[in-house]
This record gives sequence, structure tokens and C-alpha cells, in this order.
Amino acid sequence: MEKVNWKVEGMSCSNCALTIGKFLENKGMQNVKVNLVSGEVLFDTVESDNAPLKKGIESLGYKVVGDVEIAAEAPKKMNRFLRYVLWCTPLTLILMLHMIPGIHQYFHWLMNPWIQLALCTPVYIIGMSFFGKSAWHSIRNKMPNMNVLVAIGATAAFGYSLTGTLMNWGDGFLYYETAATIITLVFFGNYLEEATIESTQKALHSLAKLQKVMANMIAFDDNHQEIVFPIENTQLRSGDLILIKSGEQVPADAKILWGDATVNEAIVTGESLPITKKPKDLLIGGSLIADGTVKAQVTAAAKDSVLANIINLVKQAQGEKPPVQQLADKISAIFVPVVLIITAFTFIANYFILDAFTPALMRSIAVLVIACPCAMGLATPAAIAVGLGRAARNGVLFRNAKSLELFKNIRQVVFDKTGTLTTGKFSIDKFEWDTNQTDEKTFRTIAFSLEKYSNHPIAQSVSVSWKQKEEIRWASIEESKGMGMKATDKEGNTYKAGSFKIVGLSSSESTHNVYISKNDVLIGWIDVKDELRPEALSVVTYLHSKNIKTILLSGDHKNKCELIAKELGIDEVIAEQTPEQKLEKITQLTAVTPTAMIGDGINDAPALAKATIGISMSDASQVAVQTADVVLMNHGLKNLPLALGLGKHTFITIKENLFWAFSYNIVAIPVAAVGLLGVYGPTYGALIMALSDVVLAANSVRLFVKKVV
Repeated sequence: MEKVNWKVEGMSCSNCALTIGKFLENKGMQNVKVNLVSGEVLFDTVESDNAPLKKGIESLGYKVVGDVEIAAEAPKKMNRFLRYVLWCTPLTLILMLHMIPGIHQYFHWLMNPWIQLALCTPVYIIGMSFFGKSAWHSIRNKMPNMNVLVAIGATAAFGYSLTGTLMNWGDGFLYYETAATIITLVFFGNYLEEATIESTQKALHSLAKLQKVMANMIAFDDNHQEIVFPIENTQLRSGDLILIKSGEQVPADAKILWGDATVNEAIVTGESLPITKKPKDLLIGGSLIADGTVKAQVTAAAKDSVLANIINLVKQAQGEKPPVQQLADKISAIFVPVVLIITAFTFIANYFILDAFTPALMRSIAVLVIACPCAMGLATPAAIAVGLGRAARNGVLFRNAKSLELFKNIRQVVFDKTGTLTTGKFSIDKFEWDTNQTDEKTFRTIAFSLEKYSNHPIAQSVSVSWKQKEEIRWASIEESKGMGMKATDKEGNTYKAGSFKIVGLSSSESTHNVYISKNDVLIGWIDVKDELRPEALSVVTYLHSKNIKTILLSGDHKNKCELIAKELGIDEVIAEQTPEQKLEKITQLTAVTPTAMIGDGINDAPALAKATIGISMSDASQVAVQTADVVLMNHGLKNLPLALGLGKHTFITIKENLFWAFSYNIVAIPVAAVGLLGVYGPTYGALIMALSDVVLAANSVRLFVKKVV
């Protein structure tokens, strides 16, 4: 499967997104996601030639600019709607001069129907080149969009006026200014809408700007002398050598070979305090060297970097539709036909009640142009775009939009211990060996030889602390998750290292971290020490302030877990659990009430996947391989309240937007139908409709600065 990410222009409402999505699905494309806010279309395909798909989308009335990367590099053009507004506004204003009190007597010549026709015709042609074309394509594909309403409304006013001109019916049949005003105001509204929606993407754009910078590449001449020359970071490949100086941006993910530096990773991980980096440490592309100079080796090309993965995750999540959007989509799909029926009923009812054709026509046109399906289509994606963008800028990555909505229901949070509530950086505290079975040197060698094959933090601390050249070459070795390591040497002796369970001890003897046995005989034990994260207490306190129950679920000894729980004030402790038991326990907890689990994302992966929301504590370099719903970058436990708060307030914003969208149409359409907008109903209707989407987008943008914690 090949992933395709296109930039598509011309989408103006949710029906447009639904039309493109339906077309691609009918063509056999998989995982189709159409992002109305960003104009991006993502899907999986097995076809090598996508030209027919591009041609098909363009036949629907949209323009495929190309791959997102190519579109981003293209020179920025003037907003097309602004261009239309600049063309149409002068002619429309001239048309309206004879209607302005106080000066209308100076423009009586504008009452000439042929002059009005000459002024209105260019505006009408420009309008139909967009609205008419879009409307025709949407009707042909059985998914009528909002441009159908605008095109019919403007055409009705223009056609009525043209008929009056040709038949010489007089001034009372001239509504050229209505047709021109509808077109100009809707263009103006579309421009404001795009400009406001663009601001919902500003967090993502600021991250994207970091992707393309100049790098100092290190090479060697014929005399093996080092030379440094500038190169665009998009041309860097894994293995290249680069020089990064103080004040420069890290051009790509890299590993330091020489030098020390103080690095600011706030833009990527949300960590505001600079971090000291030394040789063998990893640098994240997009971070800033605050002080120092380093030579480093590139570990990932630009498209595979941590920053690229973050941006791709946010884009994919923006393309997701949470359950709350499904109702709006269903209504949007039938909205235009329903409005057309209401319009016809409005005309017929008003014609018989008023016994006058012109007022009935104007009121029905007002109904057409005041109705706005866009508002319902934008309510959710605009809020999600801001919520996900703000989260990403603060080191919180949501893998799907559904997680944002689910946060509102979370009533309990389950914590893993090691690496989550604690730092996960262990050091050996004390150890003891059986002098009848072995000596200290042999004991250390056995422990190192076993634990070096495990990824468990405790095992890694042992292997790092007791690293040595001498080691046992095992005939076989395997890891039992949640228990420890088991190996056999070439002489057939069996060695084990891990919890009390793997060496066959009872829980009453479970006072140490690591037990080591030879041929099922205990030969020694090791204790390690770990530190609580400084932010752990404040996070647990915050959860309690929101009436969220806290649970500690760990494979560690019960007495150690209870000690930590008491120190932090955690409500419940479930200790000495294997990964399988953790999975079973999370299944039980989730069945009772919506539950979030936060863990290291490796040993806890099954349990994280089973929770209502799985939250992973992650190194930024691991972001591409995590499977949790939410990833807290740079082990950012402190960002858990932000993740919860953004989830809750994004959903609140979505509800506010949907309330406005539905209320607007429920109120506005009857108001226009009964003539409460007055003689200039179509004009006022076009203005109100033009501003309706801007209200939603502006409300969504508030999430950037809204207090959520």
C-alpha cells in the first residue's frame, strides 16, 4: 500500500469533502480522509499511476495541486476569493449608489436598466465561473453543495431583472444590485472564512516551517582535510556528518559525535527548560542549540524525522471524524435538497398570501442565500484543528480525533509505576550473593550477561552499571514479559534473573528487585533505587480536584507500590501484575467506567490498547512506533492535565459550534421566509451567511489562548 497525501483546492463545505471521499472510496481507495480545514486528502492505494484519480477529482469541480510537500513549496498566490472580491466590489458599489439616502439623487442615471445590466453582467459571470461551475458538478455527482443555493439565488435575481429589462417593465423589476451583492458578499465571506480557518492551522504551520533549514555538512577533500559547506536539510541522508553551532536550529535528527551543547526542545516536545546534551546523545530535528557547538551524525532523513512524524500524526488526526461529527455530516448530506424544498414552499406560500410575485421571489431568494450548510461542516474540524495544533506545540500528540472527545468521559486514570510516576532511571542500591554458590565477580558477570538482553529499565540499569568485556555466551536465552530472563549455557546449566516469580519464590520473600538463580538455586539478589518524578504529586492532585479516581497498576512489589501510592495520595494499588494480568485488569476497569491508562508504551502496550484512552510516556525519538491514543513527548507527565483539559475544552468548543450552526439555520431560514429581513432580504441574507462561518472559526481559534487547566 502506498500512502498518498494531496492538496486539493475548491472545497467550500462539508458536502465537498463528502463528495471527494465518496469518489475515492468508490474507486477502491483505503483509509480515505478528507480534511476540509487544511484542504488535504489522504488515502492508501495499490495503484502506481494516480493520474486517473486526479482527473476524476478535477471532474468533480476541484483542483488537485499535487503532493502536500510540492504544494507547500509553491510560491504563495493571492487568495482566490480576495481576487474575486477585488474584481466584483467596485461594480457592486456603483450599482448600489442610487440606493444610498442623501446622495441617490446624484446617481439617478443608474436607474437606467441597460447601465445596471452592463455593471452586473461581469459580476454575474465571475460568480457563475465559480458558484455555477461548482454547483453543476455537485448536482451531477448527486451531492449538491452550498454553491447550488448561491447560484440559484443569484441567477433568480439576475434572470428576473434581465426579463424586466428586455420586456421594459420598469424600475420595479430591477434587482441587479441584489444579484451582484449576493455574489460579492458570499465571495467576501469565503475569503474571511479561509483566512480565519488558516489561523486555526498556525500551530501546525509553525512546526512545518522548522522542517526546511540550511545545514552545515561536513565532508573531506582529497587530502582528508575536513571541509564544511551549506546544504538544504531536505538533502541530508542518514549517516551524513553535520556541524551545528550555537544559535542554530538542528537541521535533522542526529547523534552527537563531538562536543557538548545546551539544547532547547520546546518547539518539539513542549519542554521549556534547556537540556544539556553530550556525545552519544540524540538531537531532535527542529530543536535549537542555545549554547555550544557539536558535530553530529544524521540518524534520519527529513521525511522520516521526529518532526515530520509529529506533523503527519497531527494531520492524520485532523482528518479523523469523531462520533459527534457524524450527525452533522448526515444533515449536511441532505441539507441543500431540504433548503430547495423550503425555498419552493416559501415562494408558493408568499405568492398566494401576498398576491405579489416580486416580494415572494425576493423572500425565497433570501432563504436560499441565508441557509448555510458550511457552518455544520466546519463546526467540528475547525475546533479539532486548533486543539490538536495547540497540543502538538506543547508536546502532546493525539493519534486520532476520537480521543479528544473521549477525554470528556474519563472518570479514572490508571498509572504504571516505573518510568511513569518514577523517572525510570535506576541505579544499583545494594546487592548480595551466596558465598557458597559463587563469588562477587562471577555473580556480576552472570547478572550482566542475562540482563543485557532485556529492555526492562531495571535490567538495563544492571547491565549498564556492571558492563564488562567478559560475559557468558548463552546457548539459548529468552525473556518472559513481566517476570525476567531465562538462559542456558553451553554446559546445560540454567540461569534466571528477574522477579521472585521466575526463581520460584513466594510473595512473602518478594523484598528485592532482581533475583538470580542457577539451576533453580538462588545465588543472590539485587536492589535498585528509583526517584519519583517531581511533577507526579501535582498531577495526581489535579486529577483528584476533577473528581477523577487514581489507580497504581504495576508489576513491582506491593510494599513498594503502596509506599509510592501513600506519598502521592493515589486511591488504589494493584501490584505484582504480569502484562497479561494488567490487560485483564484494564479490561475489567474499562467495562465499569471510562478509563485512561498511562504507561511507558512498551511493556504496557496491550493494556494501553485496551483502555478507553491509552496514554504513552515517550521519548520523542520513539514517536513513530508508539501505539497509544495519546503520546506525551519527552516523558512529559506534567502535560497530562493539559491533554485532559484540551480534550474536554475542544469538545466543549465543538458543541458550541454545532449549537451555533444548527441554531443559526433554524432561526435564519424562517426569518427570511416570512420577510422579516425587509426589502433587502437577499442582501442581508448573503451578509449574514457570509459571517456565519467566521463566527465558528473565530470561536475555535479561542482554543489557542483559552485556559484549559
